[in-house]
Amino acid sequence: MALEQRLQLKQSLQLRMTPQLRQAIKILQLSRPELESMITDELCQNPVLEESADQPAERNLELRSGDPETGESEVGEAAPQDHEPEAVEQIGQVELEEYLDRHSGDIHGSVGTGSDRDDNRDRLFENATAANDSLADALIDQLALLMMSDEERRIATMIVGNLDEEGYLTGNVDEIAFAAGVSREAAEEAREIVQELEPPGCGSIDLRDCLLVQLRLIGYEADDYVVQVVDCHLKDLESQKYDKIARDLGTVPAEIMEAHRIIRALDPKPGHNFGASDTRYITPDAYIVKLEEEFQVMLNDEGIPALQVSPYYRDILKANAGRANEVGEAKGYLQDKVRSAMWLIKSIEQRQRTLRKVVESIARFQHDFLVHGVSQLRPMVLKDVAADISMHESTVSRATSGKYVHTPQGLFELKWFFTSSLHSTDGGNDVSSESVKQKIEAIIQSESPRHPFSDQYICEKLSKDHIDIARRTVAKYRESLGILPSSKRRRVVALD
Repeated sequence: MALEQRLQLKQSLQLRMTPQLRQAIKILQLSRPELESMITDELCQNPVLEESADQPAERNLELRSGDPETGESEVGEAAPQDHEPEAVEQIGQVELEEYLDRHSGDIHGSVGTGSDRDDNRDRLFENATAANDSLADALIDQLALLMMSDEERRIATMIVGNLDEEGYLTGNVDEIAFAAGVSREAAEEAREIVQELEPPGCGSIDLRDCLLVQLRLIGYEADDYVVQVVDCHLKDLESQKYDKIARDLGTVPAEIMEAHRIIRALDPKPGHNFGASDTRYITPDAYIVKLEEEFQVMLNDEGIPALQVSPYYRDILKANAGRANEVGEAKGYLQDKVRSAMWLIKSIEQRQRTLRKVVESIARFQHDFLVHGVSQLRPMVLKDVAADISMHESTVSRATSGKYVHTPQGLFELKWFFTSSLHSTDGGNDVSSESVKQKIEAIIQSESPRHPFSDQYICEKLSKDHIDIARRTVAKYRESLGILPSSKRRRVVALD
């Protein structure tokens, strides 16, 4: 067979991941706080970008919208590929001039200027909150008030520096003694000093040690039942073996149950309340509201400022738009910043439009849930929404990541609506796993305190409701709800 070389032309289509496409995909998957932070950074870094006094950009510009994953627009045009020199010039001369002409008559205000800025400055310190002291700082402050030798203070400070977030000592006393260059007895004495600080129990080795310290500080003696239970029978107490503990201690189960009540009032994690960050409330990205007989979707644009190209730089570019042959470092820099600002504005607009489409699709699929609640939640996967709005599944996944919607049934993460399904044995529609969890929770709430339902009983009860579910699945759903097994539920209910 003879070998020869040939030239052959082949035409093909492929997706090119331009910087603008990457930016659109990145912005789409940002959560609301991340988007606000990114806009703030861009406003600081890009001199031609500024906030507009108008409404958010989604309602201002008539730009292409589509699937950022495929680069297709609603009118069937491909997303601009402006990383080539010709495309850069085209955007700089055509698209930019069109944008400037369309907005040349706008009256733009400045946000946070004049008296408003002064008022914001005055309220700056009123809105500031004091930082919470860490556990280590609180303990060291208390050590400074105690009468103790310099050696004891040094060892105690080292112990404080080796506490975890819950207040327990990482490592053991021998390691502390070796690191401090002292005897084990000296390290143990310093640890006992730390344990008696507020909150009591910090510096303990394990749960038993922590609870014994708290009982001792309350005033219980070593021969009290509650101390003996903590000292020798924590495992049996966890398993609700009251009879066994009572036999070992020579008492009645009622005394052990009373000791358990006292133990439950102690703090097993004495350091968890220190250094906690301030509560952060979730702000929904969209609202689903019922107007007359229909559900409408409204995006929450509060906190996401409308962006525009600065009028000052806009006038400069418009005045020099006809001098295409002039090339300079300043002009090139300005054009790059203007292009970056415009692509950012477009990406944010596209994010908002995509988010609206996704939420509207979810509202259509989950109409019964919006009316009746979780019991009517419909099983749904990303593919369902992607097919409904003609977008890629990965686009829907990014659009729902870290975003929340407020509905007539409460506030939910968008990912929450995508649930697995369980087969219905009566030939009807499949049941959502979330609705099954709600049924399990309702069954457990109706149980007798003395005779809680087992997972097998719950499985059989759900089967009577035509839900095909295995016992291990019931156990998995129960654990995800934070509900204890039946044996431990009996113990908890009996003590309440």
